Amino acid sequence: MRRLWLCLLLALPVHGFAYCFQAAGQRQAVDPLLLEAIAIQESGLRQNAINRNYDDSGKLRSTDYGVMQINTANANKLVQMGLIRQPDDLLKDACFNVQAGAWVLARHLRVCGNTWRCLGSYNAGFHPSAKQEARRLLYAQLIRNIYDRLKARRAPPAHLAIR
Repeated sequence: MRRLWLCLLLALPVHGFAYCFQAAGQRQAVDPLLLEAIAIQESGLRQNAINRNYDDSGKLRSTDYGVMQINTANANKLVQMGLIRQPDDLLKDACFNVQAGAWVLARHLRVCGNTWRCLGSYNAGFHPSAKQEARRLLYAQLIRNIYDRLKARRAPPAHLAIR
């Protein structure tokens, strides 16, 4: 069934992702347009996007996978939950990747609130340093700019909009 779903998804143009964002947003009670904005920023909507994160000494810290750039830490949680076998599985099903991103975002918003500032933790985590706070705020602004452009084209459900 998953394979059929993937084949159907690959046959659709980029706007075929709309269903994935709608379903994930509804399931996790987050604005689908916000998920789309994150996916545009994170991967340019590329299903097979991979990003490797290195520390200052050049050592690999983590890897981000797929449309929503699910980080190794969250990918490993999905493995532990039995939802995927290995992190690379996140590249095989774009809709599942969007669901995983919505799950990550919803968990973050439950920690620090449904605000733009909190949204920045999707990319920069929760570390309280000034450097990470600056990264959270920058990321939130990037997402808000994309979100505002998307919103100008179509109106999301008001009860799911982020404050």
